[in-house]
Order: sequence, then structure tokens, then C-alpha cells
Amino acid sequence: MSASNLSELNKLLSRQSYLGGWNPTEQDYKVLSELPSQLPADLIHLKRWKTHLTVSETLKSKFPTILSGTSSKMPTHQNLSPEEKKSLITRNLQEVLGEDKMTEILQTRDLKVYWGTATTGRPHVAYFVPMSKIGDFLKAGCEVTILLADLHAYLDNMKAPWDLLALRSKYYEHVIKAMLRSIGVPLEKLKFVQGTDYQLSREYTLDVYRLSSVVTEHDAKKAGAEVVKQVEHPLLSGLLYPGLQALDEEYLKVDAQFGGVDQRKIFTFAEKAMPALGYTKRIHLMNPMVPGLTGTKMSSSVEESKIDLLDDPAAVKRKLKKAFCEPGNVENNGVLSFVKSVVFPILGEIEILRKEEYGGNVNYTEYEKLVEDFAKEAVHPGDLKASVVVIINKLLQPIQEEFKKPELIKLTKEAYPPPQKTKTKPSSKSKSTPTPNTDELNPNRLDLRVGQIIKAEKHPDADSLYLETIDFGEESGPRTVVSGLAGLVPLEALQGRLIIGLCNLKPQKMRGIESQAMLLCASIKSETSKEVEPLDPPAGSTAGDKVFIEEVNQVTPDERLNPKKKVWEKLQVDLLVTKDGIATWQGKNIVTSKGSITAANLRGSSIS
Repeated sequence: MSASNLSELNKLLSRQSYLGGWNPTEQDYKVLSELPSQLPADLIHLKRWKTHLTVSETLKSKFPTILSGTSSKMPTHQNLSPEEKKSLITRNLQEVLGEDKMTEILQTRDLKVYWGTATTGRPHVAYFVPMSKIGDFLKAGCEVTILLADLHAYLDNMKAPWDLLALRSKYYEHVIKAMLRSIGVPLEKLKFVQGTDYQLSREYTLDVYRLSSVVTEHDAKKAGAEVVKQVEHPLLSGLLYPGLQALDEEYLKVDAQFGGVDQRKIFTFAEKAMPALGYTKRIHLMNPMVPGLTGTKMSSSVEESKIDLLDDPAAVKRKLKKAFCEPGNVENNGVLSFVKSVVFPILGEIEILRKEEYGGNVNYTEYEKLVEDFAKEAVHPGDLKASVVVIINKLLQPIQEEFKKPELIKLTKEAYPPPQKTKTKPSSKSKSTPTPNTDELNPNRLDLRVGQIIKAEKHPDADSLYLETIDFGEESGPRTVVSGLAGLVPLEALQGRLIIGLCNLKPQKMRGIESQAMLLCASIKSETSKEVEPLDPPAGSTAGDKVFIEEVNQVTPDERLNPKKKVWEKLQVDLLVTKDGIATWQGKNIVTSKGSITAANLRGSSIS
């Protein structure tokens, strides 16, 4: 088959699942038999199609009833046995609660499953993980309901404004359908439900009150600990969140709920709470979590940890370039995790692109072999990233084509309006007056990260300075930092300590040694004394964790702050530690994905 024919096939399959539309036919298998054994890496839709058809042959050898008497047609749920359906439903899941009940249901009918997503930030590439699993459910004949949880989005610390709920629900429905079509998933047994369509009804509201009479504040808070945004003084709405999610199982009339393993506490809460109201305990299906590009959870609210579905190729390349992918390190490696959880389930393989002088391209059909070679440094992080960039851009292409339609361009702008810029006139405000929160002075322009001090020693040429070697989780290795902490913080208190560093100031020499970052400290000064202590990251932090300010528009940090603009100096005046020890900017908490930044002893202090 010629290269031009392969290209035409790839183009056709970018718009539909199979050659004849959304269902396979004998033509698919005929063309499959004519394909070369190796396909070019850029023909991603053709490779996806090939993988789906090949999987059917694998299932056939494992379960003989598949394809029996149907010549070479793709298996459908009508001719899958209950055991085969269960195998498809549970593959690649991290945990299943209620497996015996699922086995019993599948003996008589298809399973009814729901997956809920709060309509907050714009969906990103990590959504391909649940989409791939939803594809398995649909291919197993499940009736799948996707709950557009608009009310949940509002209740979770008002992540979605009330006036945007309907628009964001429409955006989510369009983008999810586009994602499922891009990976060849049939949509016949899929439906969407908007939460506010039934969650404001009299019956549902009464059940919320009934639930509140049998659930303690402790249990509600514990259930939502991994999902609901945790703040110093939580709103009552966040405590309602787990109960509403439990009630959704009953009101959507499903057998099972699907979600990430981070929802486990809500699922076990539901298993206890629903029978207390006289409702049936449901099955719970849990996917593993996927780290973001920084090595932590991929989050819509942390710009550089995720790739938006509408990001252009340049943005994808830029974000992958910054991703944590240390040579030989396979732990918390965001790029490898993406390959495991998205690329292999969808494509079944990955081709690592590299120059001939380094051995040429190499194809991996087993994720374990890729991890083994990466650990031995036989695969370079740069080659892995470049290969993943190609795959992501090909996956996103049909989605982005769909969203070029005028009505969807309009919907995107209305659902996620750009932040309003406010012009401010120069004034002689006192230093204690908060600076305006404009894009020009957005504190998330600061590249704040968790770092770990590997070594701390006295500066060889200055008694008032320390010299620290700090790991900020970068491929380039640790940074050298000079700090004025001598005489204020004991040297031994810094060894191995986790700190917060500002990493995009212009490097400057301090007594002959270039300082490449700045430690952030709580500080109290008087005319006669000065007290200083480094800020503390939340428990469970690791070097490289992204630090950001809550409730402020997430933007990409400046590559390097322009010293002439004095961005740091203007933002720094509003950095304070509260009387409760929480680091803030203009009253908004400074956090990582794991919790708040704090000061252990110096409360009510400034930050510098």
C-alpha cells in the first residue's frame, strides 16, 4: 500500500471510527490485511484503528465465543459472554468494589454505569484516561451515563460561577463527544445528564435533608478530603458534595459508578450512606490516577501541569519540554505516566523517534519494556518527549477541527471568558495598600516551586551569607542559591529541608558566586532585631512541586522576570503570613496541589 493511500486512510479515520462509519465491517479487516507491519509514527488515527481491530483478534483467542460465526467482523456486545464483558469492563482498573454483584448482574443483562465530571476548568488530555475506559464500557454493552455535575462544580468552593454553569455543561458535552469519536468509541448507548436537571427537584432536596440527619460532619469532611478543595475555613457547601455524589447513584438509576481512585473515600461513604436511606449499595469502579507534567496530579487549575485539548502544537511542545522527565527516573514521571495511561490503551504501542546516529527509531509494544529501557537510560527523555508531542498533536487534531465551527468558537469564549484587564492609574498609595490584581501583576507569573536543600554551607567570602545547593526537580540538576540567612537560621536546620523557592529572578552574583533562585521566608523586623524562618511546603511535597496562588487566574510563569519592571517587588508587598500561619497574597492562600504553604512560628509576618 502506497504512502499516499496510507495518508488518505489516516485522514478518513480522523473523522470516524472505522472505514464505513462508527461500526466495523469486513472491509476493515480486508484493508487491515494489506497494511505493512510497521506504520509511520505520524499516522496516529490509522494506528488507533489497527490497534482496535487487533485487540478483537486477541480477545478471540482468549474467549472463543467472540467472532464465532461472524466471519471477520469486530465483536459487539451482543455476542460477548458475561465473562468476556466483565473482562472488558474491569481491564486496567486499579480497584473494583462489588465485583460479585457485577458478575451476578451480567448473567442476566448489561450493566448500567455512570461517570460524573464537575464542569469546572477546561478538560485536558488526561481526560483521555476515563474516555478510554468509557470506551471499554460501551463496547461491553454497558448503558453509560455521563453526569455533567454543574451543581457539584459550584459547591466545590465555587470553582464554576453560577451564571456559567449551563454554558460549561454544553462545552463539556461537545468536547467529550469529540474525544470519544477521536478514539473510535461508539456512542449509541451513551447519554448525558446535567446535574441541575434533577438535583433541584423536591424529591432530591428532601433526600439531601434526610442524608444530613444520618451523616456526621467528620464523615462528610473525610469523604471529600481527596476531591473537594481543602481550605483553611471550608464552606458548608463542600461538606454537601460527597452526599450529593452518593445520591446521584440512586437518581440516575445505575448499577455502578466509575471514577478515579482519588474518589475511593466518597465511594465507601456512599456504600454506607445509601443503605441508611433505604437505597441499594452500588458497584464502584476505580481508575488509577495520572500525574501531571510536573509529576503531581494533572489539574485544570495548574496551567503548566496539563495540556488543554485546544492547545496548539507550539503550546504542546512547550509544555512537554518543561515536563518532569529525569533521565533514568521512572517514579512520578509525568511523561511516562501519560504514555502508560493514555498512549498504550488507545494505540497499543509507541514509536520513539530518534536520529540514526543514536540508533534510529524504535517501536515499543509493551509499556514494561519502555520503562525498563528508560530506567537503563537507553531511551533519552528528549526523544520520549518529542515522540509524545507528535502523538498528542495527532490525537488533538480532530477535536480542534471540530471546535473550529463558529458556534463552538462562540461557546468556548462564553463558557470560559478571558479575564478582564483593569487599567490602573499611578497613585501614591502606601506600601501597606494591596496592589491591584491585574494580569500585569498576576502573582502566578512568579515561578514558585518546592525545593529540597541538598547541601548548605557558609559562603567562603561572606560571613553573613549561606551557600545552598537546592534540587527543584529539574532535568538540568540542582541550582546554586546564596541566601542571607547566616546568623538568623542555624545551618543544621537547613540540611535536607524542603523550602519554597522563587526560580525566575535574574541570576545575580553575591560576593563572587551566582545565585540562581531565592528562598522565600517569613520575616519580622524591628528597629533592633530581625526574625526569619523559611516557609514550609505541605506534607507529602516533593522537589519540583508547582506553587501557585488560589482564586487567581492561572498563567504561565515568566521565563525570567524583567528586573526593570520590578514585578517581584510590586507583588512582594502583598505577601503575608496570617495569624494562623498560612502564607497568602492579598488574602488568597499560597498552595501546591497537596495543601497550603505555612510558617511554623512567625505568624502575622511579611514574606520576603
